[in-house]
Order: sequence, then structure tokens, then C-alpha cells
Amino acid sequence: MSALGGSLDGLSVLDLFAGSGALGLEALSRGAAHVTFVERARGALRVLEANLALLGAGEEADVVAGDVFAFLATLDGAVYDVALADPPYGTGDAARLVEEYVAHPFARELWLEHPSRMALPVPDTARTRRYGDTSLTTLVLES
Repeated sequence: MSALGGSLDGLSVLDLFAGSGALGLEALSRGAAHVTFVERARGALRVLEANLALLGAGEEADVVAGDVFAFLATLDGAVYDVALADPPYGTGDAARLVEEYVAHPFARELWLEHPSRMALPVPDTARTRRYGDTSLTTLVLES
């Protein structure tokens, strides 16, 4: 989240492969107007729901219990300001997410965490920052 910079005041955020919701909850704490969390694992969904309740963030959040790619297929255009994604390593979901974003952008920006050793099919305009074994790749919707 520190790579995003300052506040996210008034932005709509999509937290893909949300897990416990840490990224989306941090976005709310930085001023995001709304976060949509997408997660399919039942255990993670229980933790996510508990975290939202604990922080009283239910009004600013939607939780989608299901597959990320099925959810993205329902979107029509770049409906979010920022999408955050930390897909499970070793699944190929990071590369698939990049391909989906390039073909059908769903946010103005995609911030994707992935293993540094993983080569992603990103456009030349993508930026990647390496933090040891982990990298953060940012794709920005071309105007």
C-alpha cells in the first residue's frame, strides 16, 4: 500500500483475491469511498466478514463470494478507480489477470503482487517494482 502513495480519497477500489481483506481495508483507511472485495475461499470469507464487522466498515464495502474471473466477466468497462490483486502464487492467476485487464480493463489502475521470478504478459507501459522475492506490477489504463 505504501507504493500507492498518499490518500485514496473518494476512490472506488476493487480488492481481488481479497483473503482477509487487508488491502481493501487499508484502502478504506486511506480514504477510499468504497471497496468491493472478491474472494471464493469460505474460510477467508469468514475472516473478511469478521474484519469488516470489527472495523465497522460494512457500509463502505461489498463482498462478492465467488471466482474473480467470473466476477470480472460481469463488469462493463473500467468501473473502478483502482484494483488491487494478490492472487495465490503458483496458480497462473496473476498472468491470467493481466491478460484479462489488457483485453477488458476493469479499473483505471491495476496493482498486482506476484513472485519476482514470474514473467507476466504486460504491456511496455507497465511498471514493476521488486521487493526481494515479491514484485508489484502496476498497469494504468491508457487514455
